[in-house]
Amino acid sequence: MSLFSNLFVDGIKYNKEDVPNKDVYPFNIEAIKNMDEIKINKPVTFFVGENGVGKSTIIEALAINLNLNPEGGSQNIDFKTVNTHSSLSNYLTIYQSGNKPKTKYFLRAESFYNVASEIQRLVKENGFGELEDVYGGNLHECSHGESFLKLVKNRFVGKGLYILDEPEAALSPTRQMSLLCLIDDLVKDGAQFFISTHSPILLSYKNAEIFDLDNNFNKVRYEDTEIYKTYKMFLDDPDRMLDMLLKN
Repeated sequence: MSLFSNLFVDGIKYNKEDVPNKDVYPFNIEAIKNMDEIKINKPVTFFVGENGVGKSTIIEALAINLNLNPEGGSQNIDFKTVNTHSSLSNYLTIYQSGNKPKTKYFLRAESFYNVASEIQRLVKENGFGELEDVYGGNLHECSHGESFLKLVKNRFVGKGLYILDEPEAALSPTRQMSLLCLIDDLVKDGAQFFISTHSPILLSYKNAEIFDLDNNFNKVRYEDTEIYKTYKMFLDDPDRMLDMLLKN
């Protein structure tokens, strides 16, 4: 990979020849079996695919390989609620350009509550009151979606490396648009993102590459993703779709 990239991460390689048993989880997931080497060319990289295809597993392995907590948080957050992460990170090579991000953060929708709780524990037990300022206050004192946006607005800064696992899970469509604007502001200030998503709103971001895990990690255009086509088909004619689905 190029040593002159302006990205922090410009490639990911799966060293499948080093895996001792490819018949066990997560190595038996079809998308992971088809994974090889991915060249990163854009500041935003999307991973898409059906439920169970391996998006979160790969995003998690990427975060762990970059020394981030499996449950989420910054490079300075180190806690464990339940040890459920896979060993895939041991078999990834992350190509880094030589540029060092100002900060790194793993935002994982399903365990974000645990991260917010750990931050409050550090504030109360260790006297790290400045953490509340960094995060814009107590993340438990607002809704799930509002806490997501508060985190991005206050904790994410330019020239950072951010890994997001289905961030739309807590966000209404209008809040997804707000997140899209925040991502764009950060990208313009030198940030890089890896995002797994089912959101047609987030996926519409122009300065991005989309890798389809249902299609051997091939790069696809936004309009060619199943996410876009499915939403469009439904919204173009919801009555017809409901008749088909509900057999009315």
